[in-house]
Amino acid sequence: MILVQINFDFPVEMMGDALTQGAKELAQSINQKPGFIAKLWIENSDTAESGGIYLFEDQDSAQHYVEMHTKRVEAMGATNTNVKYFNVNEPLSAINHFKRPLF
Repeated sequence: MILVQINFDFPVEMMGDALTQGAKELAQSINQKPGFIAKLWIENSDTAESGGIYLFEDQDSAQHYVEMHTKRVEAMGATNTNVKYFNVNEPLSAINHFKRPLF
C-alpha cells in the first residue's frame, strides 16, 4: 500500500465551503481511479496551503493519479506542488487502529 502526500499553495478564497461545494464531483470522480483506496482532504487557510493524503494499492496507480491530478489542480490555481510517496507499514499501523478496508 502506498501513501501519497500532495501539498500545494492554493487561493484561500477557494478553500473551506467554496471548495466543499465546488469539488463534490471531483471528489466522486477520484473514487473511480484505478488502485485508489481513500483520500483525506487537507487545507490551511492561515498558510494558503491545500492538498490531500491518499492511499493507493500500488506505486503505479499512485504515480498515474499524481501526474493527472497535478495538472488538474494547477489549472485550478495551485502552485508550488510538492508530492511525497511512502510505503505503509500495515502491521504497525494496525496497532494504532488502522484497518482494511477503511470504510
